[in-house]
Amino acid sequence: MRLNFKHTIWASYIGYITQAIVNNLAPLLFLIFRDFLGIPLSKITLLITFNFLIQLTVDWLSSKFIDKIGYRKCIVFAHIFSAIGLILMALLPSIMKNAFFGLIIAVVFYAIGGGIIEVLISPIVEACPTDNKASAMSLLHSFYCWGCVGVIAISTLFIHFTGKENWMWLPILWSIVPIANAVLFTKVPINRLTENGEGMTASELFKDKIFWLFVLLMITAGASEQAMSQWASAFAEDGLKVSKAVGDLAGPCMFSILMGTARVISSKLSKRINIKTVMLLSGILCVLSYLLAALVKNSVLALIGCGLCGFSVGVMWPGSFSLASEHFPKGSTALFALLALAGDLGCMSGPTLVGEISKGNLRFGLLFAIIFPILLIISVLILGKAKRND
Repeated sequence: MRLNFKHTIWASYIGYITQAIVNNLAPLLFLIFRDFLGIPLSKITLLITFNFLIQLTVDWLSSKFIDKIGYRKCIVFAHIFSAIGLILMALLPSIMKNAFFGLIIAVVFYAIGGGIIEVLISPIVEACPTDNKASAMSLLHSFYCWGCVGVIAISTLFIHFTGKENWMWLPILWSIVPIANAVLFTKVPINRLTENGEGMTASELFKDKIFWLFVLLMITAGASEQAMSQWASAFAEDGLKVSKAVGDLAGPCMFSILMGTARVISSKLSKRINIKTVMLLSGILCVLSYLLAALVKNSVLALIGCGLCGFSVGVMWPGSFSLASEHFPKGSTALFALLALAGDLGCMSGPTLVGEISKGNLRFGLLFAIIFPILLIISVLILGKAKRND
């Protein structure tokens, strides 16, 4: 069968599922790492920090090497690195004297893969000859959400039916996804956004004032999303006094489902709606959802606020990418790499600030978090008056 750009887009969808696997599998196994490997939680949580810092580093460096090496080689190697990292997660802790160091090595591999995937999947889809770029971008990013839901649900069922002692088979089974997708990416057609030497460089982007507005937009989009996503389960269980099962369902899982739903709806209606208007409405809804979660004492209404936040942030990240592509048609891979870096900074700073400001009272921290969607609203309003950079 002759593969076409529809297959390229499907491979890109699976690429985001791969990123969801490498970002969400380890946290599901934290308590197993503690109980079976004897690693204290204070050390285990460093795995998230390593994963994030490496992906930030890859975001920065990729703007310099991806265009030189080529899209196909980079995306194939990204999936191979992700698969190797998952396999090493299963193997190294049991064969190395220092199990924690074995996990760190695994994280290094899959974080490199995940970082390249995050940077490269969006420009690959943007370069495909599709009729509606905004629609394709929203639908693409929804697959990260479905990947998160799938990883949580399938991994939980696997551990429940096979037993915690067989946890090492889980990352090996999940590694099949990036391995298969690496093969697929060797076959599908891949276009470049710009020819060599035609795209804007990072230094050229830095000199453009509008680019820094997009940096702020991405930071606030990432912070608005993760400030609630990372704390939703803890807020539901501790602040609202609901059970852990309800907290988990009303937390990251429900958040991801509603965020993915918003992206699918946006992709279907993208021809009829103005993306800037949708971003503004999303920012307003996000502010209201944070206020609802933080100020209303009724547990049901507060949980609805958590869910509405997931729906409200769904369009922010892909919408920012789409608007940036419109303003910088010659932005090249450097644009997507630097925007991914800004978004990841927001994903790190949002939950960190909420945690620091909360001081044991998550309602107060979530109330502070309304600053992120407010700044996003201001950024979109300023962009509405900006001229496209040709």
